[in-house]
Amino acid sequence: MSKRRIALIAHDNKKNELVAWAFANKERLSLCELCGTGHTAALVEEATGLNVERYLPGPMGGDQQVGAAIAEGRIDAVVFFWDPLSAQPHDPDVKALLRIAVVYDIPIATNKATADCIIR
Repeated sequence: MSKRRIALIAHDNKKNELVAWAFANKERLSLCELCGTGHTAALVEEATGLNVERYLPGPMGGDQQVGAAIAEGRIDAVVFFWDPLSAQPHDPDVKALLRIAVVYDIPIATNKATADCIIR
């Protein structure tokens, strides 16, 4: 059985929260293959020492890369700490990613509470 593959994404105002969550769940995440968008992947890798495959930054196509990986069956879950209170210039890409996760029945955590449920 292969390892679960989890994508990690966070908007700028939520990156510290995602990094703290990843650090607190380092042991469980070490049992998974991890990928993530640009700066988020780098921050998680630096804080935890875990290997995180880096996609492009979200606004530069990283969200679309994660969506494509979902469609190809290469992502088992997404942890996406998004900021619903700040306008995002790449909002259509964010909505497309959320939509593709739902279409392919992929668990997607958009906050710490749901991320905790997924990692358990």
